[in-house]
Formats: sequence, structure tokens, C-alpha cells
Amino acid sequence: MTIKNLFDATVANQVKSRLAKLEPQSARRWGKMTAAQMLAHCSISLQWATGEVVPERGAFFARLLGLLVKPLLFRNQDPMRQNSPTARDLIVADERDFGKERDRLSGLIDKFAAGGEAGCTTNPHSFFGTMTPHEWAILMYKHLDHHLRQFGV
Repeated sequence: MTIKNLFDATVANQVKSRLAKLEPQSARRWGKMTAAQMLAHCSISLQWATGEVVPERGAFFARLLGLLVKPLLFRNQDPMRQNSPTARDLIVADERDFGKERDRLSGLIDKFAAGGEAGCTTNPHSFFGTMTPHEWAILMYKHLDHHLRQFGV
């Protein structure tokens, strides 16, 4: 069984279809972000994956924990858990324009999927450390799926 990833055009289109169902007033099932903040949060994570934004590495203990957690995340299709911790660099606390953020995220999904392995960063992830392009593609799918489920789409 292959694990869904954002390099797969079919998977990317499925994610974008779910994204289109999201509304500004969509109620969250867990967490603190509004729908617009979540969209901005997901955009920043995709910018990490493409190298447009380089995250600060976590503290030593966090990086060590990341090395232990990483194999669990990539071993199967299981979704990310609710209320998973968020890297400080990914927290979006200010108000955002829902339409602009949805358009930005949709464009970043297209860019990531079209860029393929060559479009991925070689920078380490702040928590998981060094990642292959395939791992980035799995993580980006799982992260987007996690937040779309958070808002019921």
C-alpha cells in the first residue's frame, strides 16, 4: 500500500476539492485557529517544504523527540492526531482574509505538486530534521488532511 502524498495529482486535486468546501464560518472540531488562520498556517508549512521559508530548528530535546516520532508518522496511512503540537513558526494568531488565504493555499498546493521532488527543500524540518522529498510530500498531505478534518471537510 502506498501512502497518500501531495506529489500525486489525484490526491492534490482531492485536497483542493475539500478546500473548496471550506467556508469562513466553518466550525473547528478542535484547536484554536479560525478557518482563515488555518489556511495561512498550512500555507506556511508548504513554504517550508519548498524552501521559500526556512524554519528555525527546535531545541535539542524537541529534535530528539522528532527523530523518535518521525518513523511513526511515515509508516502508514494513519492521520495525524488531533491537537498535535504546533511549531512556534507556524502559529498564526492575527486575523486573515479567508478568500485570499484559500487562494494562496490552493496555489501553493499546485506549486508543490507540480514541482515534484526537484521542488522540495533540502533544509531540515524544524522537528523531524532531514527529510526526503517523498517524506515532505507525505507530510504535506497528512498535514492538510489533518486541518481539513479539523474543519469538517
